[in-house]
Amino acid sequence: TGMHRMEPDSVRVTGIYLYPLKSAAGFAVEESQLDRLGLAGDRRWMLVDAEARALTQREVPRLARVHAIAGPDGSLEAVALGMPALRVLVPSSGAGTVDVRVLKRSGRGIPAGEEAAAWFSEYLEVDCRLLYLPPDLAIPVKAPWGGPEHRTAFSDGFPVLLIGDASLADLNRRLERPVPMDRFRPNLVVEGTEPYEEDAWDEIRIGGLALRAVKPCPRCVVTTVDQVTGIPDASGEPLATLSGYRRRDGKVWFGMNLLHRGTGTIRLGDAVRVVSRRDAPEG
Repeated sequence: TGMHRMEPDSVRVTGIYLYPLKSAAGFAVEESQLDRLGLAGDRRWMLVDAEARALTQREVPRLARVHAIAGPDGSLEAVALGMPALRVLVPSSGAGTVDVRVLKRSGRGIPAGEEAAAWFSEYLEVDCRLLYLPPDLAIPVKAPWGGPEHRTAFSDGFPVLLIGDASLADLNRRLERPVPMDRFRPNLVVEGTEPYEEDAWDEIRIGGLALRAVKPCPRCVVTTVDQVTGIPDASGEPLATLSGYRRRDGKVWFGMNLLHRGTGTIRLGDAVRVVSRRDAPEG
């Protein structure tokens, strides 16, 4: 039997998630502006260690327990158990810039001051400081996936990550203990697809916005971190199970990275139209 194709209008956006501080807790919104770098306010702040490398749940799983939201003026408000609330204003460009590493990419950010550095260093028990990414320091998307016009904030590589809820349901059928979608930290969740159908997408439209599915997302140990407790699963799930059937070229794939053309608003319930598809790799 061939893969059943859904009716064109049955794919819809059912989740929109922002992560103002890279690798901290995300939060759901009903709509979001898609600006040049991705969803407005998404991953515009990042912690770096003493060597100016991105600090994420890979190194400090406890980051999951920091809840950070972006204020309308771009400021960052962070709360964590046992800590006073922290509000950090967008630093002025006069604060200078710091060269940083985000995985294998180089970028720059503006340091957000001593108070923020002390707050995060105390809570995470690691020497770190907070950086802000203004639009003019946006990081180029790596070739060959992105052209010179494609930029991102402090994401791992791409402006938008999309996952179909059918893909998670298929994974959860294979797990002893199902996991929630937050283990995979998507920006957009859609319903109405077949499992892993997003692997084969090429061009899609959401509302009036054109997006291109450019590269599946390779998954790492962060998927094993319980996003409520900040504690990694000792059994290595769900990465262990995913590795059994979603491994290709030495990596484990789940979800699809998107590039977008133009700017506009994405809302819950928006129809997702698949304009064109590519051949999805097996596995």
